[in-house]
Amino acid sequence: MTTATHAPRWWVPGDFNAFFGFGTNILVNILVLTGLLRFVLKMPDALVFGRILPATGLMLLISTIYYAWLGYRLAKKTGRNDVCALPSGISVPHMFVVTFVIMLPILGRTNDPVQAWEAGLTWVFVQSFVLMAGGFVAPWIRRITPRAALLGSLAGISITFISLSPAQQMFMTPAIGLVCFAVILASWFGGVRYYKGIPAGLVAIGVGTVIAWGSNLFGLHYGDLSLGGLKDSFANFGFEFPLPAVGHVFSGFKFIGVILVTAIPFGIYDLVEAMDNVESASAAGDAFPTTQVLTADGVVSLIGCLMGNPFINAVYIGHPGWKAMGGRLGYSAATGILMIVLTWFGIISLMLAVIPVIAILPILLYIGMLIGSQAFQETPPSHAPAIVLALVPQIAAWGQTQVDGALGAAGTSAEAVGIDKLGQVGVLYRGLEILGGGATLGGIILGSITVFIIEREFNKAAYFALTGTALTYFGLIHSQAIGFGHSPTVAASYLAVAIVLFVCARYAALEPKPSEIHHPHAMSTEPAE
Repeated sequence: MTTATHAPRWWVPGDFNAFFGFGTNILVNILVLTGLLRFVLKMPDALVFGRILPATGLMLLISTIYYAWLGYRLAKKTGRNDVCALPSGISVPHMFVVTFVIMLPILGRTNDPVQAWEAGLTWVFVQSFVLMAGGFVAPWIRRITPRAALLGSLAGISITFISLSPAQQMFMTPAIGLVCFAVILASWFGGVRYYKGIPAGLVAIGVGTVIAWGSNLFGLHYGDLSLGGLKDSFANFGFEFPLPAVGHVFSGFKFIGVILVTAIPFGIYDLVEAMDNVESASAAGDAFPTTQVLTADGVVSLIGCLMGNPFINAVYIGHPGWKAMGGRLGYSAATGILMIVLTWFGIISLMLAVIPVIAILPILLYIGMLIGSQAFQETPPSHAPAIVLALVPQIAAWGQTQVDGALGAAGTSAEAVGIDKLGQVGVLYRGLEILGGGATLGGIILGSITVFIIEREFNKAAYFALTGTALTYFGLIHSQAIGFGHSPTVAASYLAVAIVLFVCARYAALEPKPSEIHHPHAMSTEPAE
């Protein structure tokens, strides 16, 4: 092992690009969660800008500085100067889960936004301990699980929950979305260098903002921007320091029955997602200690909720993207410092009134493209079918959310409309529900079984099928809630699959693998001399 002769550098030129890219990514999430708090949960500005956002900013600062330090340690240990810190921030899927599954129902029951906030804090409190406990078993899971299964399930998240919504919004407002997307792609994929090295993320935001405000002058109104809204945003200016919210956390325990139904399975989801993202970073050349990463997510989330933040912290998808931009250590810490400034001084309110979110969303689509392609690029070509199968549960989960959202907007539900009626028009709702339940874990199980079948390691495939049996029986996959025997037929089917695979391992006569077949008349792939 080599040792560094000089301390790793905290800032390199590529950190500018990664900082503006990652910083705007985090900014999008902050703007979205602020909108959820204000417009969906109807929380007063005093609570949003005075308690929640300052606590969120503090959590983000702790998280980003910790992962910059972890990257520094790895760079110093290996003697490399290309180590990229893990990106981290508010978990995007959980941002919507805690809003719509926990806080909104409590708000409807109590008509009290403070109690809804308390329920969200308790939800994060429970999840934090799931993450801390799970961090000690994750390295073993990584060792036995094929990379194609981990990255394939991750790619499913990036394609559905990360990429599709930004892509749809971009095409709904193409004058901003597609133009900003072109600005980003030209630089980050095409190598175009903008005037005096201005980062592409900043250029895209500037271009989008100019188009939005310029169109308003001509009555076209691209984006919800107005002078009145800009004036009102200054009312939230001022310094707000996060205050302990321990009492509020424990007040939320009165809703523990509602909270446990989702906190435990989504804590496990966080565990697997973080494990996937550590694997993604390893594929890009930076091998971080899995246990330290996962337990840190739990500790940081716990600190955040005790200070008033009802959103979980998570290692992000996208490390290879920021590394490809030139990001190393400084971009992570600088993002945390930026978030403190934005959240403690009420600047988020002003930014909501100035910057069209559509100008920032193309960055998320870029990250989705990069992670989705990594699953195929960093695994053997023969494992491609396993990656595709690992994608499928995430697509089903996304499809179910779309159906539920549409029916909810119409004031009804799948059960009220009738599962059979939906099936008559091609919407196999029960199939989406079963296949998409526990999609991240489900994708890993299906992908792992397929990889080991491809490699003719039928015993290993059978053991993953047995794992699928247990996870299904306890409701961790192919179910919408933890419990016993929610999907007994699926559990029994996994057991039958395991039996078939054990039989194949012992008795089956095998054809040679395609890679082992010699084709004497095939055209040579060697380059001509």
